[in-house]
Amino acid sequence: MRSHQAWSVPAGTAVVASIPPAERLILPALQRVQAVFGWVPDEAVDVVAAELNVSRAEVVGVLTYYHDLRQSPPPDVHVQVCVAEACQSVGSREFVSDLETAYGVPLGERIDGVELSAVYCLGNCALGPAAMVEGRLIGRCDVERIRDAVALAQEVRA
Repeated sequence: MRSHQAWSVPAGTAVVASIPPAERLILPALQRVQAVFGWVPDEAVDVVAAELNVSRAEVVGVLTYYHDLRQSPPPDVHVQVCVAEACQSVGSREFVSDLETAYGVPLGERIDGVELSAVYCLGNCALGPAAMVEGRLIGRCDVERIRDAVALAQEVRA
């Protein structure tokens, strides 16, 4: 179960200030903020810029470039679906379409605390189409396997 600290400017400042001098770069600072708070709030951009003595634009550039950095609070359950070529060759396009229909939202959206997102390769090519639900890798996916994994993840969080 994930547990994140509540965001505040003083807490964010303390997190960034605690980074060792050799690691006081924008990307590691943003990654540390996300690890502690679960996401990178807008206010964190100013904190990172001030603590690292860089411009706000530099921080925003890094934040928006790396897709693994979240600019919104994390969902209750995160479903990542592989859309790379190997999974496409074994039916991920149809799987994605079925999943979007079943949940009523496209990849990249959230409904009832469940977020569906695309990723490019989960390293499970031999068992595609592949997905990851809250860090649990699932091969030979179909909507039912994902629904079961989401229900299990929701039980664990409850």
